[in-house]
Amino acid sequence: MNTLHILSAAGIVTVQDAGRPGFLAQGLSRGGAADPVALAEGAALLRQPVDTAAIELMSGALTARADQPTRIALTGAPMRATLTEGGETRTLDWHASHLLPAGAELALRPGPEGGFGYLHLGGGIATKPLMGARSAHLAGGVGGVLCAGDSLPLGEDSGSEVDLILDPLPRFGGGTLRAVESLQTALYGSDQIDRLQRTAFRRDSHGNRMGVRLDLDGAEPFTAEGGLSIVSEIVQSGDIQVTGDGTPFLLMAECQTTGGYPRIATVLPCDLPIVAQAAPGAVLRIALVGRDEALEVLRDAARALADLPRRIQPRLSSPERIADLLAFNLVGGVVDALRPDHIEHSLPDDSQGNLP
Repeated sequence: MNTLHILSAAGIVTVQDAGRPGFLAQGLSRGGAADPVALAEGAALLRQPVDTAAIELMSGALTARADQPTRIALTGAPMRATLTEGGETRTLDWHASHLLPAGAELALRPGPEGGFGYLHLGGGIATKPLMGARSAHLAGGVGGVLCAGDSLPLGEDSGSEVDLILDPLPRFGGGTLRAVESLQTALYGSDQIDRLQRTAFRRDSHGNRMGVRLDLDGAEPFTAEGGLSIVSEIVQSGDIQVTGDGTPFLLMAECQTTGGYPRIATVLPCDLPIVAQAAPGAVLRIALVGRDEALEVLRDAARALADLPRRIQPRLSSPERIADLLAFNLVGGVVDALRPDHIEHSLPDDSQGNLP
């Protein structure tokens, strides 16, 4: 079995998949990837099931190597990615798939905007499932962060394509979050609901996989009528809770399962990746939509994810960047990148060219 060896890890680096639905009654929220769109994009690049487990880096860093030639894909917030083999180091494109040769060292470092980056591996991470999933749920005490010395078994990879790219679905840099009314929305006056939708919130630096604080940026706090007498009840990711000082907190993948703060609105699941990938200071706006519009938005998002495999393209070199165009290899990528006798055809950089 192929194994990925963790040589170093810093920050919050975890194994994540689609999470564990169905355990709210036991006090465990679904969890899973903070940016499920990135999970789907990586699966599309490697032609794998969308719930294949990957490594999530929350502004973290990772160095790793594999025992066997391994296909990888890089998605989510762009990070600095390098591959070192035989004393030579080259940079890897983000939102793309690559071949990680056996014994080569892969290094991932935080990008300028932070956010959640993902490392996908051919065959996926094949650790033993726990409660139906492989993902770590740090708030729930399930699993933990990856550390130097950890070894992750990888599943059998039935694919061979590498050197593919994907134009990621838009969700970076902040934006508008579509939301529906929550159970306590009616406790806020119409003027506050209007102001909620006019306010340009700033993504606060305080945030993690449990939730994100929305900075009012000088705006007036929000106050619910009788908010202090609300009984604790079930909450879910996407809920916007308003704390006692009037500040909104948006609950994320590893949120608690119950809470007593009033909820002014609930962000649609398909827009939560915008929050996850928003850098501190990014502007976030709330737009309330009705039930019918919300259902159509969710259908559109599902169609966009289903269409990801058709958005995959070969990573091509621009002719003007090739010093010797006549020597450009146009057929090297048609070989199987995972066969040992074909490894030499996996080209190290754009200057040599490669078509999958």
